[in-house]
Amino acid sequence: MTNLSRRKFIIAAGATAAGTLLVHGCSSSTTTTTSASPSATPAVNVAAGDTPEVTAASLGFIALTDSAPLIIAQEKGYFAKYGMKDVKVVKQTSWATTRDNLSTGSQGGGIDGAHILSPMPYLMTTGKITDGKEVPMYILARLNLDGQGISIANTYKDLKIGLKSDAIKGAFAQASAAGNPVKCAVTFPGGTHDLWMRYWLSANGVNPNKDASLIVIPPPQMVSNIQEGQMAAFCVGEPWNAKLVKEDIGYSALTTGELWNKHPEKAFSMRADWVDKNPKAAKALLMAVMEAQMWCDKAENKKEMADIIAKREYLKVDAAAIAGRLQGTIDFGNGRVEKDSPHVMKFWQDFASYPFVSHDTWFVTEDKRWGYFPSDLDTKALVKKVNREDIWREAATAMKVPEAEIPKTSSRGVETFFDGVKFDPENPEAYLKSLKITAMKA
Repeated sequence: MTNLSRRKFIIAAGATAAGTLLVHGCSSSTTTTTSASPSATPAVNVAAGDTPEVTAASLGFIALTDSAPLIIAQEKGYFAKYGMKDVKVVKQTSWATTRDNLSTGSQGGGIDGAHILSPMPYLMTTGKITDGKEVPMYILARLNLDGQGISIANTYKDLKIGLKSDAIKGAFAQASAAGNPVKCAVTFPGGTHDLWMRYWLSANGVNPNKDASLIVIPPPQMVSNIQEGQMAAFCVGEPWNAKLVKEDIGYSALTTGELWNKHPEKAFSMRADWVDKNPKAAKALLMAVMEAQMWCDKAENKKEMADIIAKREYLKVDAAAIAGRLQGTIDFGNGRVEKDSPHVMKFWQDFASYPFVSHDTWFVTEDKRWGYFPSDLDTKALVKKVNREDIWREAATAMKVPEAEIPKTSSRGVETFFDGVKFDPENPEAYLKSLKITAMKA
């Protein structure tokens, strides 16, 4: 597969390459940096032998609700608690900026780790999105389950497009036949939102490479771009789906938890060379993030969490736009309001923090499906190289996490999607063969 340019690129995903992905905002730009809170508690639970090799690290985040664990770890002093008193949490303008800054590393003015789309560390490690230069990454934890959405402009509201929809195929085919394929925005090629959008379209009979035009828009720019008529649909994390509905610009066709219940989403990932050089510091950072995930999942903390991450230096939105869906109330904007949704964003419950090998196996397999990886890639070897569930378990042991909250295996087992398709992590090739629409590359 052709490597993706680090600054500006067009992706030809699939043999026909009809669905192009255009990147916006890929160049590095001014970032917001927040240092450890001056009121942070002194280091505790750090035995002399576990003292971090360094006390500083630079971690990136995108303005999304699921970046909360990094923000809360900073605001609540958890990084300092575990000896990492000089951590900087740095706002990124796009996933491409995150990639670029990770490639540079903090020594070159970039970052050491980040809140990131789970497939990106794999694409970076193999050089697929870094001009062929391999940038080895480790996934230390998953940051959340569920909590994303696919939303559509009000111009399509009468079609009542939802999770399963016969209308979508006809509408997209008509637009494509007229030479104006429907534009659907995702946040990064081969990333989670790209995969959710492609899966949903394909399951409803729409070939995303032939019957639609997939474009890339940074998360904070999604709502304004739909308002300006730049695209008809997008897949993104919160709070941008809720904000679209609140401003009556569009409606949510589905939450991604409906597409795949309790699906893995973002990850906490760091440069492999940084972790290898500073293993104790990496574990300390991970423990801080894990403790923040526990805090974020407590019902009594949801409002405060929304207030914190809504601040100008973080998401820069009205806290009310965050709180509703975070607390389980989803107004889809089409008359459907779901309370106590089972698809609420999860940070710790249901093993949300654990980086299951089986989940990373699906991400790599699905990126094979769409041609981001060659079909003969050794999935098992790549996942073993990037996924560091061993460090997560070490951190959990050091934190005395209850045994019931630690998975017994590396796999969550067979996963079932909304259309009945099953993914067995022990046999990913069977999954690929079962799919009707693919863009596999040799």
